[in-house]
Amino acid sequence: MTKYLTRNNKNNNNNSVDKVDKVDSFSEVTLQSALHPNRFIGFFASLKGELSAIIVVATAIAFVMAWFLLKVGLSGWIAMPITLAVALGITYAFSRGLTAPLRQMRDASEAMADGDYSVRVQIENRKDEVGKLTLAFNEMAEELEHADNMRRDLIANVSHELRTPVSALQAMVENLADGVVEPTPSNMEAILNQIHKLADLITFLLDLSRVEAGAESLVITEFDFKDFLNSIVEPIEIADAGHNHHISLNVENDITLVGDKNRLSQLFTNVVSNSIKHSADNTKILITAKSNHEKNTLVCNVINFGNQIPKEDRADIFRKFVKGSQGIGTESGGTGLGLSIARWAAQLHNGTVKVVDDKRGANFEITLPLTYNE
Repeated sequence: MTKYLTRNNKNNNNNSVDKVDKVDSFSEVTLQSALHPNRFIGFFASLKGELSAIIVVATAIAFVMAWFLLKVGLSGWIAMPITLAVALGITYAFSRGLTAPLRQMRDASEAMADGDYSVRVQIENRKDEVGKLTLAFNEMAEELEHADNMRRDLIANVSHELRTPVSALQAMVENLADGVVEPTPSNMEAILNQIHKLADLITFLLDLSRVEAGAESLVITEFDFKDFLNSIVEPIEIADAGHNHHISLNVENDITLVGDKNRLSQLFTNVVSNSIKHSADNTKILITAKSNHEKNTLVCNVINFGNQIPKEDRADIFRKFVKGSQGIGTESGGTGLGLSIARWAAQLHNGTVKVVDDKRGANFEITLPLTYNE
């Protein structure tokens, strides 16, 4: 008989059934039948009930068979071993069906040890402890598969992001060394820009390592939010020189915020920089902020007057290494890490950052508690 485990099909959303191994044993025949919803295995809410049912059924069958064998004239010395063998066979067959998911979990664990996280344990309507264990096992396998896919994507994306500025630097320096180009100020500035991109990427990756490691210890201080926001906007405006973006602040006075200024600086810097990057030259960026002392929250909106973000893309843009595929700013590259780090910084403060509907353009709404609570 061939034993089966369910595997996730990576090409579509349906499950496919892969052959795992062949076991030439009668007991494997019970896998399908014993787990059938019409059978009593899996019907009871506990293993005790199922084991009791197996014993009762085996005893009843043994009693009837013993009575029949004696009735047809067989001696007790012959009837007893036949009855005992049948009772043991029935008990063994049903117990194999009872523990079939455990054997499947063993096979699945071996497959995972070999790097295959797509395998799942197949189960039908098990209500007992084994059924609950199987569900928990499948959930664990799902999480492991997701984590493995994220790891593979991370390695691929990091390799790609690092290769781009390094390759550009290599080409520029080789051209200078070979005398193909002159070491003019413009060429040296181009090299410096690539170095800055590489440094920024390394900084992003260090921040990303903190994201992957979980919440780090925060340095909590109390500060004036308007002054803090001005300190964020000023260097961004300087770096934006030549694009003529006008950042307009409409912020309540006397808003006091409690939190880690470094992490919150990452949050607001990344959101504001993202809004500027995806805005046409000579346009306005509007930043509004107001407090709600009844709810103990600060709500800050960063709005650019460009294209809106489609609803189906709003969750994805906060994932690591996700970049816009169309519109202003998508042609300038970037790491695809900024908004992911912004969300992480907000979550460290029990806050949120999301895109909300706004006919004027892309509206990022940041909500933070006024006082930090661990």
